[in-house]
Amino acid sequence: MTLLEPDAAAHAPGDGRRLAQQVGPARERGSLRPSLSRAASRLPGVALCLAAAALSWVTGQLVPGLSPMIVAIVLGVVVTNATRLPPSLSPGIDFSAKVLLRVGIVFLGLQLVLADILGLGAPMLLVVLCVVGGGILGTVALGRWLRVPRGLALLIACGFSICGAAAVAGAASVTDPDDDAEDQTVTAVALVVIFGTAMIALLPLASHLLALGAVTAGTWAGASVHEIAQVVAVGGILGPDALAAAVVVKLARVLLLAPVVAALGVRQRRVTCARGAGAVPARRRPPLVPPFVVGFLALVLLRALVTLPAWTLTTGRLLQTVMLSAAMFALGCGVKVQELRKVGARPFVLAALATLLVTTIAGVGVTLVS
Repeated sequence: MTLLEPDAAAHAPGDGRRLAQQVGPARERGSLRPSLSRAASRLPGVALCLAAAALSWVTGQLVPGLSPMIVAIVLGVVVTNATRLPPSLSPGIDFSAKVLLRVGIVFLGLQLVLADILGLGAPMLLVVLCVVGGGILGTVALGRWLRVPRGLALLIACGFSICGAAAVAGAASVTDPDDDAEDQTVTAVALVVIFGTAMIALLPLASHLLALGAVTAGTWAGASVHEIAQVVAVGGILGPDALAAAVVVKLARVLLLAPVVAALGVRQRRVTCARGAGAVPARRRPPLVPPFVVGFLALVLLRALVTLPAWTLTTGRLLQTVMLSAAMFALGCGVKVQELRKVGARPFVLAALATLLVTTIAGVGVTLVS
């Protein structure tokens, strides 16, 4: 190129337009390449998580009362501790633990029937509020007393008070968006599995010893047991009447996931802005309400306002199960038994006390209402 060529181009508008037309698509292609490369890097890990979710779902179909999500978590723990997963799977596993989890929570909104929840009545709804609010605040206070890291105590509080592993991961997505403390999320999920599974045996035994009626026992289970699947397992042991009561009360607790995560999002936004002394760009601030919470509430309202065909609800339930199971498998892949041993006894003590606290608040509340 000679020094005269730029001047020549300046006097040739048509050539300039042709050059712009050539550069524009080139830039678009250049911007697409990183996105395509990133998507391609995630495919192997996502495929593994979805395959594990499918296997967990089939297992749940073959063994009545066995939760696919719990199977997926256990499967992830076994796989990651029995073998060394290749690094090429990491991007997809991380994607599943974050994005697929949020998609699963959104579809969880289709499972909530507002009319059934409101049908519990104001006294029982007040008990649910006390269980969630008292469980979270009490567990955080106990965590401070036991000197458990604040972030871990909060995740345990949300998981044990609302809806188990999904609540843990949902809270972590707003309080730790950059995964700086991913080990805390993994620890809290593991504790949900351990102590929630123990409740499947302990709560029916306690109900028998206290001579509780089926509906009362089921209501107690729905108000205190951690995971939805664990509630279903307890209700199955107690009987059909207990199961029906347990599921509705548990879904009332699940509904509170949205305001709790939204409140944590507002708190995290304030913390982020305070650390940046007000200089944090708006695009880098956490959203006031996480998009997946908006999606969750939108599907709750859709179910309440529109009569949906049966196939829509069935498909939504299947997608929710698959997405959450894939996410649980991904989280399970982060549970290293050797690392879990290093956390010490205090998180386990906190988990035990949190279980006792939530169960006691629920038991007293259900007794008063009954």
